[in-house]
Amino acid sequence: MSGTVHVVREINAEVVILCGAGISAGEDVRAALRLGTQGVLVASGVVKAKDPYAIMLEFAEATKK
Repeated sequence: MSGTVHVVREINAEVVILCGAGISAGEDVRAALRLGTQGVLVASGVVKAKDPYAIMLEFAEATKK
């Protein structure tokens, strides 16, 4: 993905790049941010979680590390 982020930045440095697939744990959020995205989109990772509130907290905490 980082190669894709680089190519997008060359075309338009101001576009917001989000990762919208495969986000189901805090580590996924950290990985997306390390690869250069500005954020993540989540749906099933929260909806299917046994404790949606806890997973949202995990996602939020992952942005701080």
